[in-house]
Amino acid sequence: MNRTYRGYPSRVGRGGFLVTRQDGNESELPLNPRNDLWEHSPDGFAWGYGGSGPAQLALALAADVLGHDGRAVRVHQPLKWTFVALLDGNAPWVLDSNTLLGMIRDLEAAARHTAEAQSSATPARWRGDQ
Repeated sequence: MNRTYRGYPSRVGRGGFLVTRQDGNESELPLNPRNDLWEHSPDGFAWGYGGSGPAQLALALAADVLGHDGRAVRVHQPLKWTFVALLDGNAPWVLDSNTLLGMIRDLEAAARHTAEAQSSATPARWRGDQ
């Protein structure tokens, strides 16, 4: 099922911006910040820069769409820098789950490629391949 995420740059709760998720025609519900996985920002979500509020948002989005806490933790910082930090901090935004999954898969593929390139560049005597 396609899910829609919306960000509203109006302060709520402990000071963060409101972010909701909606499945199909269901009502919008607040996105779980997933502070249980990593408490970057006890003050809530933010976007438009590279700080703790955007990190919490990236983690929450990744955890929600993936349904896998470990993958979400691994990908949330790259997601913060390539998406969340680039959003206009004063404007609302909308993101569908298919687009978000595509971004995450691209980030994971890039991370695998980088790890493989680094591994092959390591001299065999350091890898233990002798």
